[in-house]
Amino acid sequence: MTGRSASVVLPPSLRLWFGLIAALAALVVVVFGAAYADESEPSATDVRIWAAVDGVGAPWRHVAVVTDFLGEPGGAVLLVAALVTGCLLLRDPRAAVFLVTGTGLTVGTTTLLKPVVGRTIHGDNLSYPSGHTAFLTAIALMLALLATGRLGLGRAVGVAFVFAAGLVAGAVMGWAQVALGSHYATDTLGGWCTALAVLPVTAWLVDRTADRLAHRRTDGPADPPPERRVGAGRQQCP
Repeated sequence: MTGRSASVVLPPSLRLWFGLIAALAALVVVVFGAAYADESEPSATDVRIWAAVDGVGAPWRHVAVVTDFLGEPGGAVLLVAALVTGCLLLRDPRAAVFLVTGTGLTVGTTTLLKPVVGRTIHGDNLSYPSGHTAFLTAIALMLALLATGRLGLGRAVGVAFVFAAGLVAGAVMGWAQVALGSHYATDTLGGWCTALAVLPVTAWLVDRTADRLAHRRTDGPADPPPERRVGAGRQQCP
């Protein structure tokens, strides 16, 4: 049991809270998706936020470009590969599987939702929800969950720590996307909520699958039934 607690990716004390957060986040994704379905214009909120952050100059524009690169295919692959390598060096294959599965399902969900919602920006570019924002939020949530388990943080501190990490990462990438004109602010909110909805479910599935595989290895092959053992003993008699 001690080994299992050390390697779990979603600490049991956080499961209920992040289950509720995932449900609420999924609801937000659906509501915003319905509200902005097939739209190509920003909302009033998007216009105000865009006016506040659009057209940033150096050095902040360079920061936005670097942040945006982390969500591009090349940057995302490099980041995930580095994190997975670190997990393997720490001999934590479950964490490595969690990172790959979590990012894949999060980005895959945003990719599937975009044509369903049909919101566009700059012509025919599908924009809701923001995949860049979802990706970086997912990375932050996963790293925070893994750190929470290793540090043995309590329920209140753990929930606050993981949520804060996701909030900061989502805000940073969301700012970069709006500042560069790649997304509306509400697109980034949808991406952030997508990560919050997908990651707790992914963590639960990874833990459940890993625990089942571990139990199978521990149990080993079943003993033969008594009648077979008796029969084998009779055959050995002269």
